[in-house]
Amino acid sequence: MYEDSIAFPHLHILLKHVGKHLMIGNFSIAYYGIVIAIGMAAAFVFIMKESKRVGYRQDDFMDMFIFGIIFGVIGARIYYVIFSWDMYKDDLLQIFNIRGGGLAIYGGIIGGLITVIVMCHIKKLNFWKCADVICFGVLIGQIFGRWGNFFNREAFGKYTDCPFAMQIPVNAVNRPQDITTEMMNNLVTVNGIDCIQVHPTFLYESVMNLCIFLFLLWYRKRKKFEGEIFLWYMALYGLGRSSIERLRTDQLRIAGTAIPVSQLLGILLFAGCVLYMWFAHYRHLVRDWAER
Repeated sequence: MYEDSIAFPHLHILLKHVGKHLMIGNFSIAYYGIVIAIGMAAAFVFIMKESKRVGYRQDDFMDMFIFGIIFGVIGARIYYVIFSWDMYKDDLLQIFNIRGGGLAIYGGIIGGLITVIVMCHIKKLNFWKCADVICFGVLIGQIFGRWGNFFNREAFGKYTDCPFAMQIPVNAVNRPQDITTEMMNNLVTVNGIDCIQVHPTFLYESVMNLCIFLFLLWYRKRKKFEGEIFLWYMALYGLGRSSIERLRTDQLRIAGTAIPVSQLLGILLFAGCVLYMWFAHYRHLVRDWAER
């Protein structure tokens, strides 16, 4: 074990020298940024192909993609700052220091969603049909993006000794405040290096998103109404994220409570989307019955 290693001891995997940055001369490029860029490129390619398949102009989706990313990042930052206000209230300029970390996926989804709604109105496009396409791009970005957390040694879960337990040297953790007392009480020393042993929640969520993506890819030609793919995405992601969120130690909480906001929002999204789809399918069945 080295200071920049990551291990999965029960799987007998040791990843040596996992850096956080790539050096090109004197210029440093964060692997987090590289992973995000790869995810964005993959999402863009898929969205362009999918927009053509559904009969929409690729230029329209290119505009939504570009502006969606811009306002998605802004939304992700605003969401994070709102639920982490104590970290910024005494130094407001830190709100603009995105390089220091602090983006929340739900805020990104909200910001991107508002952007798509506005642009669909301007371009006179069916929002629900567009949402069915764009949600695939969001999923692809999430699948890749969580691996940025891996390189940064962040967004991990509580102490565990489960088969997928991940060991990270204490000195390599990106946010020391995410290390809990339980982790410190269960430190593992490998070759003289103290390591925390935690749930790799970044991996759980990346795999979950991949499974959702594959399901929606299979289901897209079987949907009964426009917007159903988007609603399935929101429902399944909300359910999965609420389950994973309870394991994480960097939870954003509702002010004055111990309730993780992402867990509550995930449960509400799942319930709301499933209920909406149930009514939509019911209307669809009634209409088919009436037309017979």
